[in-house]
Amino acid sequence: MFELKYLKNVSTLSLDAERCNGCRMCIIVCPHAVFSMENKRARIDDIDACMECGACALNCQENAISVLSGMGCGCATMVIHNTLKGETQAACGCGCGEQSNCC
Repeated sequence: MFELKYLKNVSTLSLDAERCNGCRMCIIVCPHAVFSMENKRARIDDIDACMECGACALNCQENAISVLSGMGCGCATMVIHNTLKGETQAACGCGCGEQSNCC
């Protein structure tokens, strides 16, 4: 099995650890184990694994997490589909990963 990774350095995920109440919902709902706990607060362990599904932000009672679902480069779904098809280039040809404002 392969490990799915999003495009490096493009995720819109952010966490305000000071607002975190330690409920662990982000850890429970995240399909890619992006979060862990440190000193009873969430922390982002692997931001590049974030597929920007938004489950963490939707389940955060304290609004400590924000993410623009499907927006980072606009291509999170495309990355998953291309990975499953064995393709390595952006289908839209937009230069994702180069900090473009495409899609």
